[in-house]
Amino acid sequence: MNPNFVPPVNPQQIASPSRDIYAAMGQENISRMIDDFYMELEKSPIREMFPRDMRASAEKSAAFFIGLLGGPPLYHQRYGNPMMRARHLPFPINQGARDEWLACFERVLEHATERYKFPAEHLEGFRKFLHGFSLWMMNC
Repeated sequence: MNPNFVPPVNPQQIASPSRDIYAAMGQENISRMIDDFYMELEKSPIREMFPRDMRASAEKSAAFFIGLLGGPPLYHQRYGNPMMRARHLPFPINQGARDEWLACFERVLEHATERYKFPAEHLEGFRKFLHGFSLWMMNC
């Protein structure tokens, strides 16, 4: 990890995904989508970056995405301010790790409209958010 590394994105320029997504999907579908994402991560080369208990990690991540996509602020209620960059700093996240994380998400999003009722009109905006968010998490 490079302590002088500056992510190639300004976090204030990362557009949040539409909060209408939650209205279309609901909490259960968002949770299922994130569970499936974590199943992809579990099979990935970056698996070692995650805690042993992937189920707990998936639940925590689902709480974040539920709030982000327009649902109740579960992450804030359970864990406090997300401070995502600070929470990810202990893990060396380079371009390769970012690419793998995005690839895992992309495999889940490929059928998201059918499997989770993800509104098709918001997929592009959500992908753009994931690309910007993952750039901001890079630290080496």
